[in-house]
Amino acid sequence: MSQRAQHPTRNAVVALAAAGIGVTAVFGAGASAVAAEAKAPLAMDTAAAVAAQAQAQAQAAQQAAAAKAAQAAKAKAAEAKAAKAAAVKAAAKKAAAAKKATKAAAWVKPVAGYTLTAGYNQGGAMWTNKHSGQDFAVPVGTPVKAVHGGTVVKAGPNGGGDGPAYGNAIVIKHPNGTYSQYAHLSKIGVKPGAKVKTGQLIAKSGNTGNSSGPHLHFEIRTTPNYGSSLNPATFLRAEGVVL
Repeated sequence: MSQRAQHPTRNAVVALAAAGIGVTAVFGAGASAVAAEAKAPLAMDTAAAVAAQAQAQAQAAQQAAAAKAAQAAKAKAAEAKAAKAAAVKAAAKKAAAAKKATKAAAWVKPVAGYTLTAGYNQGGAMWTNKHSGQDFAVPVGTPVKAVHGGTVVKAGPNGGGDGPAYGNAIVIKHPNGTYSQYAHLSKIGVKPGAKVKTGQLIAKSGNTGNSSGPHLHFEIRTTPNYGSSLNPATFLRAEGVVL
């Protein structure tokens, strides 16, 4: 009998140990495989989560950028609108000022250095009816100017045809259909039919006709003749000229 067979108990232990090592090896390998399989999905889930988070952050950044751009565009549009409104307002103001300046330049006062005396529609012993114009007290020889451009329709003594009370007088027809009259003149510098410009010298003031002292009698009329007068101060004020 061999030496190995002589120790059956030891042999059994050795066999079992060997078998145990095999089982352990087998089960150890299986466990490692299971662990690896378990780790693989976890790694995949983590990567997917990271990718999803990155995508979400990218989308949030894009949305924020889009919102910021929209807000900037809205602010720019509002600024442009405000600028346009300001420009329109400034243009309107400038146009109104230009219109006012042009209007004022289109009509002028008949004399300078005056004192207003008898006014329109004033009553008194000097007139058969109420006063038909506005009187400007000025020294004899003061330059008299056309208040607006037009055509001379009357010029001469006897009120230019309106009567001796006016003394030497001139009547000018204006393009708007109104007429201006200048009376009690000492000298007449234009003739009927003459074309005159705004502010042109047409006469020298005086004290002729029914006059209580040196002055210019000035009327605005709707016709060339006496009896169609308007308030000259009110009329000139509407044209931008304040007496």
